[in-house]
Amino acid sequence: MSGTFGKSSDRKLIERIANADKAAVQALFARYHIRIYRFIIRMVGSEAVAEELANEVFLDVWRQAGRFEGRSSVSTWLMAIARNKAISYLRRKKDLPLDEDAANQIVDTQDNPEVMAQKKDKGAAIRAAIDSLSPNHKAVIDLVYYHELSVREAAKVLDVPANTVKTRMFHARKNLAEKLKKAGIDRGWP
Repeated sequence: MSGTFGKSSDRKLIERIANADKAAVQALFARYHIRIYRFIIRMVGSEAVAEELANEVFLDVWRQAGRFEGRSSVSTWLMAIARNKAISYLRRKKDLPLDEDAANQIVDTQDNPEVMAQKKDKGAAIRAAIDSLSPNHKAVIDLVYYHELSVREAAKVLDVPANTVKTRMFHARKNLAEKLKKAGIDRGWP
């Protein structure tokens, strides 16, 4: 979104949202909606649920912006709200099937069909390996690699010490390497 909020800091937008500025919440939504949606869909596996929960995140921001204390970045705060909403949903709905195709379909138009098929197969194997990790390991991989959060930010989102995040990352990477090796996947990309 360009204009007044194009270069506004996230914290400034939160201040404006706390003062009931609808344009500010629209700007924050434009910045983070896709990221929040992708994070949630990886947890809940349903496009419709992910969209609903992502919207609830921004509704909570609208209601709670005045309570934002600034102890973390706005993006970390948003991810923590999203994680809590997804966990609450999963506790209520334990039998929901996962729709992986909807969450992971990004095609590189520069590749030929053979390379695209190889990437799709390898991507599916990697996603299956990640999905077979424990929930704690999967969450750490998702936050650090897909959402590019630092260890400290991931620790805040997960509400655990930074050293716990580091330990989980170590074990998650080790488990992933073993699973991918068994599946015949090397470290390179086609």
